[in-house]
Amino acid sequence: MEAATEVIPKVKRKAKQKWMAEEILDLMEERRCAKGNKEKYEQKHKKLQEKCNMSKENCINEKCKEIEQQRKHAPQTMYRNIEEITGKRTFLSTGCIKAMNGDIIIDKEKIERGGQNT
Repeated sequence: MEAATEVIPKVKRKAKQKWMAEEILDLMEERRCAKGNKEKYEQKHKKLQEKCNMSKENCINEKCKEIEQQRKHAPQTMYRNIEEITGKRTFLSTGCIKAMNGDIIIDKEKIERGGQNT
């Protein structure tokens, strides 16, 4: 293990969410190191949850202020930011279906006829 830690560099964790600050990543590392001690782990976990909740709320509040400013001047950007906050994503249809025999039908007219050639 000692040789591995000397040779293999430690990878710095990256934030998975935009609201995660460096302080939160450090708290996550401290919590991970405290796994052996239940009391210390729970204490670190509670502190981490508080920081995460505050950071996330601040980020959402900033985004909401930004959305309010964009309401009249940049409606497209406003809607994009709303989708980012709510997490709703629209998926585009590929425009094809699979027929009963397993063939993929792309032609719009065949799709309307239900995949029949008549």
